[in-house]
Amino acid sequence: MEPHIASAFDKDLETINLSVLQMGGQVEAAILDAARALESRDEELAQVVVDGDKAIDAAEEEINNQVVRLLALRQPQAGDLRTAVAVMKTAGDLERLGDYAKNMAKRVPVLAASPIIDGAAGALRRQARLVGQMLTDMLDAFARGDTDLARDVITRDVEVDDMTNALFREFITHMMEDPRNITPCLHYVFIAKNIERMGDLVTHGAENIIFVTEGETGIERDKGHSTATIAAPKD
Repeated sequence: MEPHIASAFDKDLETINLSVLQMGGQVEAAILDAARALESRDEELAQVVVDGDKAIDAAEEEINNQVVRLLALRQPQAGDLRTAVAVMKTAGDLERLGDYAKNMAKRVPVLAASPIIDGAAGALRRQARLVGQMLTDMLDAFARGDTDLARDVITRDVEVDDMTNALFREFITHMMEDPRNITPCLHYVFIAKNIERMGDLVTHGAENIIFVTEGETGIERDKGHSTATIAAPKD
């Protein structure tokens, strides 16, 4: 590109990247608030997360519109085009993360009226915190183009998978011990699976960073010995 066109592209992209980071902050808050509402059985906080998902959806739509305008006006080539497309993918991943946080929050009223499963909500909150920290670091890597940090995020996804498998075994044990635990434990299984999928989305975002910077997708991921086969609907 001509220097003045390249400068305009970089300036526009910087504005879009800032929007992505702001959207990421909204998603981080949604994940942590949903997990906190789950542990404390706080239905009001859960509803705040559910209602807040509209703002996350709107942020993705606005970012996509900004990228489309950028492509139409600047007509970027090669690496710049790859960067613009990766930004749209990142925004899409963030929107899906928000959906999973909303799904977690929507289960709070049901679980608040169900028998307490000792340690379950606290364990899920720890799992969500791990994903939340991965997201924080992925967004930091996105802002700085830090591929080393992006690779570190990718390696941590195995820990999320391992936690999911351990929680599944624990919930199955509770269900076998007392039939009254079946309903709440099934909800917890879906939540654990959703959090695992959150980790996958964050990892995908980290892989996008490496792809944009180095032209490759990153590192081979070890998904471990997963027993997580139950699908959870996206609300």
